[in-house]
Amino acid sequence: MGINEEKVSQWMCEHVGAVAPLDFKLIAGGRSNLTFRVTDANANTFALRRPPVSHVLPTAHDMVREHTIISALHPLHIPVARPLGLCTDESVNDRPFYVMEFIDGAILRTRDDAAAAFALDQRRAIGDNLAATLAQLHDVDVDGAGLGTLARHDGYIERQLRRWRTQYEQMAVEGVDYGGIVEAVGDQLASSVPRQQRVSVVHGDYRLDNTVLDDHGAVKAILDWEICTLGDPMADLGLLLVYWAEPADPTEALLGAAPTTAPGFSTRAQVLSAYASHSDLDVSQVAYYQAFGYWKLACIMQGVFARYSAGATAGDQGSVQEYPQHIKLLVELAKQTLEQH
Repeated sequence: MGINEEKVSQWMCEHVGAVAPLDFKLIAGGRSNLTFRVTDANANTFALRRPPVSHVLPTAHDMVREHTIISALHPLHIPVARPLGLCTDESVNDRPFYVMEFIDGAILRTRDDAAAAFALDQRRAIGDNLAATLAQLHDVDVDGAGLGTLARHDGYIERQLRRWRTQYEQMAVEGVDYGGIVEAVGDQLASSVPRQQRVSVVHGDYRLDNTVLDDHGAVKAILDWEICTLGDPMADLGLLLVYWAEPADPTEALLGAAPTTAPGFSTRAQVLSAYASHSDLDVSQVAYYQAFGYWKLACIMQGVFARYSAGATAGDQGSVQEYPQHIKLLVELAKQTLEQH
């Protein structure tokens, strides 16, 4: 399961004030970091994060880095779970882990989740709140917060383009050919990178289902800081718009029945307007960053498709046969969006 219950229980009782016995329940797993809900004898709840049990790259899934980020942001009133303790002693649980407060609230992953959690007249506020919170994150002074050495300050998009282009090229699947469109759109993106306006904390995967909402649709906590870095804040905004699906979008088969397609949610344009009203950044080139978001998602999906095709992941592979058409759709959306830029 990834938890040495005896040793971790003892550590939590000594370091974060938990009261034995403790109950550990896995609430998020897979290739990403594992998150456990921990309940103690007094019904107090905690969240524990640790790396995946297997297939861990030396620099990936860095618990110290995640803990450093939320520890820097929490005092600045950025909505993150309060960090409670970090364990780097690998004799306790094989890998480093950290403990933070458990945030109760709504996490919207599907249209049904949205309909169940919020009345029609409450849903418009969610997009405004999500955009305002992202603008607040991007306004953090990275040096003042003690995060100035987290990553390079310049060339964020250029490095991202090289990284995902390389991964895409390494993940070719025999017999699957996209006619050069992935490379062509990558070239277009590389030749027209906008000037980076500011060095910001970039979450890297900022979207509705990576937040916990309160009863009024405000963000109680931003989750999943696994790929957070420093860079161009517009990249976060572009990716938010990629995932902020509208009812007429052609991506439902790919991204699922997104919660934002339920009646009452803001449009993409309204989310963009809300961000602009809370930020002094120029959002006029956001179409470039949205195009980059679609293209990057296509490259990531190609990697998943290649791993499935090679038999690296067990289980039902029926839906994987549809990946090539989804990947091509994403790149076509990237091309269309870039032409609006």
